[in-house]
Amino acid sequence: MRHDILADVLSSLRNADHVGKKETITPASKLAKEILIILQKNEYIGNFELVENRKGNMFKIELFGKINKCGVIKPRFSVKADGYERFERRFLPSSGVGMLIVSTSKGILPFTEAKKLNIGGKLLAFIY
Repeated sequence: MRHDILADVLSSLRNADHVGKKETITPASKLAKEILIILQKNEYIGNFELVENRKGNMFKIELFGKINKCGVIKPRFSVKADGYERFERRFLPSSGVGMLIVSTSKGILPFTEAKKLNIGGKLLAFIY
C-alpha cells in the first residue's frame, strides 16, 4: 500500500537517473502528472505516457540524465509570496540552480512563476 505517491515518483526518478536508465515506470496520480508536466517543461525529463493495467495506472517516463537530486518537502510548509528565498537556501544548492514546486491558488507552479504572480502556497517538491 502506497502512502505518498509523489515521494514514490520522485525517488523512482532520482534512483533510475542515478543508475543511468533511459526510462522508468512510476505510480500515477493527478498531482504526479502536474509535477511531471512541470519537470518536462523545464527539461529534466522527456516524454511520459500513462500505462493502464489492472493493478493501477503507471507513468512510463523518459529520462535525460539531468537530475542530480529531487524529493518531496515534508511537512508541506506554507510560504508567503515574499518568503521563497528562505526555502530556496534550505532546499537548493545555489541561487539560480534547480527549482521548488509550489501548490498555489493558481495551480501547481514552479516557485519562479509564483514569485512573478506574487502569490504564496504550500511547498511540494524540489529538484536540481
